Formats: sequence, C-alpha cells, structure tokens
Amino acid sequence: MKYLLAVAPVLLLAACGQAQDTKTAQTPVAPQAEANAPETQAETKTFKSLTGEAPIIIAHRGASGLFPEHTIKAYETAIEQGADFIEPDLVMSSDGVLFANHDGYLSDTTDIADHPEFADRKKVRQTPFGDREDWWSDDFTWEELKTLKARQRVEGRDQEYNDQLNLVSFDEILDLVTEQAKKGRTVGLHIEAKWPSHFSSVGLDMVDPILDAMDVKGLKAAGIPVYIQCFEPQFLAEVAKKSDIPLIQNLIGPPYDKMLGMEISLDDVTTAGVGANKTMILNEDGTTTDYINQAHDKGLLVHVFTVRDDEPAPGFADSRAELRALFDAGADGVWTDYPGTAVDVLKNYETAEQ
Repeated sequence: MKYLLAVAPVLLLAACGQAQDTKTAQTPVAPQAEANAPETQAETKTFKSLTGEAPIIIAHRGASGLFPEHTIKAYETAIEQGADFIEPDLVMSSDGVLFANHDGYLSDTTDIADHPEFADRKKVRQTPFGDREDWWSDDFTWEELKTLKARQRVEGRDQEYNDQLNLVSFDEILDLVTEQAKKGRTVGLHIEAKWPSHFSSVGLDMVDPILDAMDVKGLKAAGIPVYIQCFEPQFLAEVAKKSDIPLIQNLIGPPYDKMLGMEISLDDVTTAGVGANKTMILNEDGTTTDYINQAHDKGLLVHVFTVRDDEPAPGFADSRAELRALFDAGADGVWTDYPGTAVDVLKNYETAEQ
C-alpha cells in the first residue's frame, strides 16, 4: 500500500543482476543525462529494453524478503545474490541525519514500542488515509534512533532477526557500496527520497544532504551508478537543477492515482524514466499492456515495482513467471524483495532464445 502525507502529495512506497560487476545506470537517448557511472559499452541488443541492455535488478530495501528491510544484512545479502542496485528509502532525523526507513513512522519496522523512554513521543499526524498515531522520524535525533533495532515488517516472513539489527544511516550505506567497489564488486544505488516536502516544511531539506553525502564519499570517482527516485515531481526538479544524476519519476498505480488526484501522464514526465507500479504492465489474465512500449516511444526508461516471491501478481503462477513477463514486455529494471530469484530468472532468460 502507498501512503501519502497530507502536507503535500507525497507517496510512500510500500511496493517499490549479475554475478559480475553491475550494469551501469541506463539513460535514454533523449534527454541525455550523465549517469553517476562509467559509460556503457556497445553490445548486441537482445532485450526489449530502451537501450537493448539487460534490465537492472533492484533489491527493494535490500533482500527485504529474507531479512528486516533497510539493514546492512539485507543490503549485503542482496549484493551477494547479484543485485545490480540496492534501494535505500531515505528519511531524516530531527538533527538532519539521512537514514534508511520505508516510512516516516517507525512502529512497523523497529522495536520503538518497547522503549518506554519514548512513549511520550507517540503522536497523531494526519494522512490522506486518515489520522495515524505513531512515532515519527523527525521527532528523534540520530543518537536516539540508533538505540532502536529493526524488525521484519511483513507478517509471514522470517522473524528470526527481529531486534538484532541496527538502523542504518545513508553514510553507512555509502560506505558499504564504496567498500564493495574497492573489492571489485560495483553495485549501484537506487535512492528514494521519502516525504521530501514534509521534511522541507520542518526545515529539513533533503536535496543538498543527499547530493553532498555522495560527493563526500566519492561515488562518482568510484564508478558507482546512481538513480534518484521520488513520487514528488518538485523534489526531482530541484535535484535536476543541481545534478546530472538520472532521475526516476515514481507513479501511483490505478486506481489510487485517480482517487488521490495524482495522475501523471507520460507526456508530462521530464525525468530519465518512470517507476511504474506493475499493475500498469501486468494484466490479471497473465497478459501484459503496452505501457512500456508507450514509455519507450517517448525515450523513457521503465523501472517496475515490486515483485515478491511470496505475493505473485494475479494471473501469474509465481514470481518467476511474473519476472519473465516483465522482461518480455521490455522492462528496463525491476524492484524485487527477493533479488536472488530475479538474478536467477534473468540469467536463464539471457541464455534462452529471445
């Protein structure tokens, strides 16, 4: 489910590679954007993607199907399994520290309810889906947040690692990928800014902190590819003024786009591509739409969210069938909670006759 903050049209993803070095960030022919990565080399076009290259496998919050999301263990596992990109969702603490968490609230991903010292911080905030009483990231300093432990958010998944793993700062994630690059394993970052308009409203702008952190850590010099994604067009426009990093405009899938008044036409997209809900591509009878072809005709990449082994899309026997259908349709990238499965499907797909 997607959640929106009432102070602005903000959507919170609850969606949303190879064994060798990752594929570089793909950019469309027009507009030309300089990826934070080495240039791609010419190769035989065997895929229906915009560039003809293999789609990128994006580890959604790390290997979040196996471990509590946005933890170092989840990210490391995704890298070991061969993901091309890991996807950190970024929110902010009250003192301006960027850290990874799916939402601005903390109750379903941490043990905060078991911390009596924070009981009085629980408060009600308004959302488009009604009021929510919770603990909110920008009511805590990073030092306070570091006392929390992560929990598996999804019922039915392994809870064994609950209350054992720390929350992770953006700096720690940057350290992880730069260290991996030094070891010869380049994995990219597919960064989602969560709630940026809210954080700006309380004096915590996200644009400069995200860009500055990557500059300080030397991501470009290390050849680490980067995408920045968001549901808020204005945030992406602000990033575009300061950076050539390729941007992805995330989109709400039907019927919520109409319900929330957040329909965005492909004609209005000015970024390198879109992050599309898989319901835009996969029909419930197991067929696919022509949405990706429409986007490609406009020079736009299509990254699709989110494939889950434990929740295949209607009309598909399992996540493997779902992944093959997305590859057949020309997806340029796929978010998945189980990157090992996607890597295996893509490997077999590449060796089969297209």
